[in-house]
Amino acid sequence: MRFARLGERGAEIPVLQHDGLSLDLHGITSEIDGDFLASGGVGRVAAALAANELPQLDDAESLRVSSPIASPGKIICIGLNYRDHADETGADYPTEPVVFMKDPSTIGGPFDQVLIPRGSVKTDWEVELGVVIGAEARYLESPPDADAVIAGYVLSHDVSEREYQLERGGQWDKGKSCETFNPLGPVLVTADEVGDPQALGLRLSVNGVVRQNGTTASMIFGIRHIVWYLSQFMVLRPGDLINTGTPAGVALGLPGNPYLRAGDVVELEIDGLGQARQTLVQA
Repeated sequence: MRFARLGERGAEIPVLQHDGLSLDLHGITSEIDGDFLASGGVGRVAAALAANELPQLDDAESLRVSSPIASPGKIICIGLNYRDHADETGADYPTEPVVFMKDPSTIGGPFDQVLIPRGSVKTDWEVELGVVIGAEARYLESPPDADAVIAGYVLSHDVSEREYQLERGGQWDKGKSCETFNPLGPVLVTADEVGDPQALGLRLSVNGVVRQNGTTASMIFGIRHIVWYLSQFMVLRPGDLINTGTPAGVALGLPGNPYLRAGDVVELEIDGLGQARQTLVQA
């Protein structure tokens, strides 16, 4: 199933996208969030769909597309998780996942504007596969156990400010947590519909020029391993988002480092998860 949220910020309508229609879920839930996922919401929607009980949302095409999940408790990110990306930045392959956190308030819609921070000269792009947690996970026994706690997958843009991240000391978080730095969506696709998440193509272009064209098959640490690994250090809760890394082609690794400027347009796509488009503006 494919879940989305439509409408202005703070007034989003939860919908199921099915056969080209947006079906209103207000009769089942007020939000697509951790509580919905933890309480069997996906199953309730499936039953209502089978019973033809979901009304079509009028004028859906005229509404803003919001992030497909609301207010994740935390965003956990994995750095240097693609072999080609590590190669382009001159970094050694990590022997354990590189973990950092991102402020959940960075979440925005897939077509919202992205703000270049004041004083920024190295704002960069990163197309990523996002994993949405659907059940509480702590101390999973083995990577295959991750399947039972993954609700689905989403297209995520882990926007980064490289000077803040790498040249200003301390942790990476301050180069990752600037306002609007995690556009998400357009849809949350349940795991059963995605198929093999380690065989998805990821693409990103800037002003029509293809910059990233990779595959999740190039991950150093696979999705199951990441979820299992994180559960050894923190409790993963329903609605949490994991950004699983980016393939080669970021500005940091390209000749001339063509970092983003106001007016640039970034377009992103992951197989089966939809497309997104953001315009950069100055904060």
